Amino acid sequence: MKDIILKTEKLSKSYGKVKALDSADISVMSGDIYAMIGRNGAGKTTLMKTITGLTEASSGEYEIFGKKGKAAEAERNRIGCLIENPAFFGNMSAYDNLKYYCLQKGICDYKKIDEVLEAVGLLDTGSKKFKAFSLGMKQRLGIAFALLDNPDLVVLDEPINGLDPIGISELRDTFFRLNKEKGITMMISSHILSELYMVANRFMFIDGGRVIKEITKEELDRECSRCIVLKTDDIKRTASLFETNYGDSEYMVIDEGEMRIYDESLQISKINRLLVENGIDVNGIYDSGVSLEDYFKNLVS
Repeated sequence: MKDIILKTEKLSKSYGKVKALDSADISVMSGDIYAMIGRNGAGKTTLMKTITGLTEASSGEYEIFGKKGKAAEAERNRIGCLIENPAFFGNMSAYDNLKYYCLQKGICDYKKIDEVLEAVGLLDTGSKKFKAFSLGMKQRLGIAFALLDNPDLVVLDEPINGLDPIGISELRDTFFRLNKEKGITMMISSHILSELYMVANRFMFIDGGRVIKEITKEELDRECSRCIVLKTDDIKRTASLFETNYGDSEYMVIDEGEMRIYDESLQISKINRLLVENGIDVNGIYDSGVSLEDYFKNLVS
């Protein structure tokens, strides 16, 4: 089982009477690409700032790499973040911009600059000036900045916003490379679920400062997939009857009153008839399945 490297419990942040973050509970596992999905102003940035120490929580607590309280603060040096873009100099190259920040951070080994530029695919930019970079290249340089301190966890706020399809694809490749080759756990926020779906393995939905749901990619696929939703008062007997008659069909018991059937060849009318003929009261039976965008809208509506 993967280790939990970041955990929050009832984490809240208020600005005057406005509650930007309201009792947020999340868990990030080692090796995750953890997607934070929410509309603009939902609380994504506030949560990231609180975790990384850019702002102080009003209440609640968090645990970083197994440490709490004062000890957790010391673990923040293992987190790299790109929340508010660093000010890069337009007339300087990628290398020289990062060298400036190495001096600011007290990093003396300049070999690190080439390492992070290679990691984000910018090693071959040479003397090209930052002002001539595409938006995607600028975003990748920001990620390189977040990697300078050899972090185990990288937190990125809306890194794909404003990018064209090519820029998004390049950044997606960067995420995969950092996660799979470098072993870096990543937290990435966005309001574009379809793009983060391509890279993330776990998702958190937030709205109005409240965490609505945490879900794995497999669970998300299940909930969005076309299925027959069946609701009865006797789900145990229903599942047994279904096994006997449709043993090769995939299904899942959701709770004591609901099961879902993932077999597009089956007809609702026949399943309903089978249950009624065997004395099982059907409280509901219907087709389900939504797009990623509709799933998000349904959660926050």
